Amino acid sequence: MTTTIHLRAGMQRLELVPGIGGSVAAFFAEGPRGRVDWMRPMPEAARVAGDVLEAACFPLFPFSNRIRRGAFPFEGRSVRMVHPYANAEHGHGWLSAWRVEESAADRATLVLDRAASEDWPFAYRATQAFALHPDRLEIRIAIRNTGTIRMPAGMGIHPYFPRTPRTTLHAGVDAIWETDAEVLPTALVPATPPRDPRAGLAVDEVALDNCFAGWNGRAEIDWPERGARLSMRAEGPLGFLVVYTPPGEPYFCAEPVSNATDAFNLAAAGRDDTGMVVLAPGEEASARVSFAPREAA
Repeated sequence: MTTTIHLRAGMQRLELVPGIGGSVAAFFAEGPRGRVDWMRPMPEAARVAGDVLEAACFPLFPFSNRIRRGAFPFEGRSVRMVHPYANAEHGHGWLSAWRVEESAADRATLVLDRAASEDWPFAYRATQAFALHPDRLEIRIAIRNTGTIRMPAGMGIHPYFPRTPRTTLHAGVDAIWETDAEVLPTALVPATPPRDPRAGLAVDEVALDNCFAGWNGRAEIDWPERGARLSMRAEGPLGFLVVYTPPGEPYFCAEPVSNATDAFNLAAAGRDDTGMVVLAPGEEASARVSFAPREAA
């Protein structure tokens, strides 16, 4: 069984499994109403098996979502990733064991150092710093270029939230990326109902696996049946929100990320709105996401 880090602050609880993709295994409250899960809890069998796809939340480094065929040009190089998924989904971080740099009663820092390789010629350090408070969870994420050449980069986190028939998601966005059969972007169009989180998404009534652009860093999840809500706030270069509502599943995802899907290829084609950043040697990009849950009185 993998090592689990347990954090506590007031009624809030956080469980981390560094060896399984540097993931969150559970984020919940223990109070008068018993246990209330704010993220989908990772089953015990999945922890034993090391199945990161069953985690409550995992990190996205060194980019979010997919890169078409895992290949892209960058400053005269042709990069072709070796990856278990054809479109190099979610990068390396979620497939790697992370090192515990710091651990205390209410906070922990996980680090991933990746050396340059033939298929990814850029060295980097990714960091996740978790701070649990009685009223919220804060996660600071960062990526630093530890190599000797410039590096294209992106980042984010991939939380899974419980889903009920009346769950709604509100978020301030501008547009939605249409996708092809491989969930890769084809056109950026205005967000309109029923696929418009500004008007409130009924997550059990619309099937989405799309990236929204122009996100203002604010999102609200409402579970009327549970008498509970959660506010998500993002600071830093997280201007995109990926929403995934697979039909028939007991969860949905609302992922704060810094780049559009296939950002590196879109940027190479001349787009300047992809969120891709280029880090010089020694340069770092960072962001912070907070989750503030509340229950009805």
